[in-house]
Amino acid sequence: MAATTRPASSRTRGAAPHGGIRRIAINTGGGDAPGLNAVIRSVVLCALNRGWDVVGIRDGYNGLLEKDAYESGGLRRMTRDTVRGITHLGGTILGTTNKGNPLHYPVQKKDGTWIEVDRSDEILRAFARHRIDALVAIGGDGSLSIANEFAKKGLRVIGVPKTIDNDLDGTVVTFGFDSAVSFATECLDRLHSTAQAHGRIMVVEVMGRYAGWIALSAGVAGTADVILMPEIPYDIEKVAAKTIARVKTGRKFSIIVVAEGAMPIDGARSIIGKNIGQAERLGGAAERIAKQLEQMTGQEARHVVLGHLQRGGSPTNNDRLLSLRFGAAAVRALDAGQTGMMVALDPPTVRYVPLAKATKRMKVVPLDCDTVLAARDLGISFGD
Repeated sequence: MAATTRPASSRTRGAAPHGGIRRIAINTGGGDAPGLNAVIRSVVLCALNRGWDVVGIRDGYNGLLEKDAYESGGLRRMTRDTVRGITHLGGTILGTTNKGNPLHYPVQKKDGTWIEVDRSDEILRAFARHRIDALVAIGGDGSLSIANEFAKKGLRVIGVPKTIDNDLDGTVVTFGFDSAVSFATECLDRLHSTAQAHGRIMVVEVMGRYAGWIALSAGVAGTADVILMPEIPYDIEKVAAKTIARVKTGRKFSIIVVAEGAMPIDGARSIIGKNIGQAERLGGAAERIAKQLEQMTGQEARHVVLGHLQRGGSPTNNDRLLSLRFGAAAVRALDAGQTGMMVALDPPTVRYVPLAKATKRMKVVPLDCDTVLAARDLGISFGD
């Protein structure tokens, strides 16, 4: 059967054998992260093994809003063939978006202006129309907040935490984080040699809007000299003093890691814009710091923005394993009759946390955590 044809259950539409479920949907929302396809594969296989039908929703919830979702490809039947050989692939075979929040959906008026409308009831009607009994929503804080609202409206939902920023509360780690840190660390390793060869200050910008987990982890692992992150407003004078002190001791280069959301003690985050239906767009932090340090120290400074390179590529073995575990746990939760919950890593097990709790606050870096303490003991500056 073609991937875009309307699914037909192989069972009589009677009592469902597992958890009162006959058909589930799966979607991916927000920024992509390595490991999404592994979760999709896990959910699909575990659900099919229970005799359930599985459909994938394209681009968050957008696929449900199309007039004829199956014929247009907005919904696709998920089979074993659909998910074969995708565990190691980056991205998501279902597509994703950070512009399709159905609670605040951007709509252009006839006069060209944009407004936000609530299309959540329309989404719920689509679930009913396509006889979808439950949803596995894979996403970060924004996507899971949306999922929580649908759970409040009566939709059976289990969330799977995804974000390279590792800023979701309730889980020790999110999948995608290890892959992003591994890539950023490799980049820092490469930049050390060119920085040392030219005696330059290299300012490396990594992702992290409001939480500095990537900057901290990659910075310590990659032996950075300065780490700037949102949790610790920095004094540029102290950053400059650190690089000058290194030059005086014969170390003529410096590696500075800065999270995109880092901000100076007397300033604000570097924002480049905001589109309707989206969060503010951050950018320019590394460029700003490099220019300031060049002026203050007289030393050549260059900046590098890793940007979306951190999101791409194959997931690490840790992220693959975590993704597969999360997907299986999500299906077990539905099978057990749960809803409004998020799967969460609590080593050595996976447990369930209410979506309302997991999305209530952002998990930022505790200033007394061991990694911060170790960094300070190693002589790494946080600009404070």
